[in-house]
Amino acid sequence: MARTLKRTAAFAALGRALTAGARGGPSLGKRLGALPRMIRATARGEYDGGLRLALMAAATAYVVSPIDVVPEAFLLLFGLADDALMVTWLAGSVLSETERFLAWEAARPTVVPGHVVR
Repeated sequence: MARTLKRTAAFAALGRALTAGARGGPSLGKRLGALPRMIRATARGEYDGGLRLALMAAATAYVVSPIDVVPEAFLLLFGLADDALMVTWLAGSVLSETERFLAWEAARPTVVPGHVVR
């Protein structure tokens, strides 16, 4: 049940992102620009997206790996449907996680490094 909800949330995020321009949400460019910052913040331990980033990396590796050629070689329709589902999930997950990251980033207090002068 929880897996179905997560998949549903990823697909819903994809739908929201595709219509974000009309509703005033973050643009696709802002979301993609947030990816390097999200990875950096996760690597530093500031942001809690480690598992989600690992799942997205695994999905990307699966789609581009030679292992993925096996379903296409024997079951063409299943192999292509498998890729389409994985890419759609990956796109929805990236959009959902970047939306979450941008909200987290906006809620953080901004601190300018420097010295206090009295």
